[in-house]
Amino acid sequence: MNKIRKGDQVIVLTGRDKGKRGTVSLRVDADHLLVDGVNVVKKHVKPNPLKGTTGGIVDKTMPIHQSNVAIYNPVSAKADRVGIKLLADGKKVRVFKSSGEEIPAPKA
Repeated sequence: MNKIRKGDQVIVLTGRDKGKRGTVSLRVDADHLLVDGVNVVKKHVKPNPLKGTTGGIVDKTMPIHQSNVAIYNPVSAKADRVGIKLLADGKKVRVFKSSGEEIPAPKA
């Protein structure tokens, strides 16, 4: 079970964008995430008349490792760790480690 999913609010813990908050827009692979507004780089793009793209410098969001982000807890307004809890009916749910409250399903 992934502890951080698409649609979750996360806070960046390390790096150039430390302290920024954003929404996970995509899981690139098992370890990397795309977070809106985080790890944005300038990319030089060549023009391609066949595809109709113009050249220039564009902003591109690059993946960030999931170990460098933590889920945002709206109750405490801080970053929190995620735990897995087994319910009585055998279903697994994600919970905040600090409070034990269940994490609501992301709106993705």
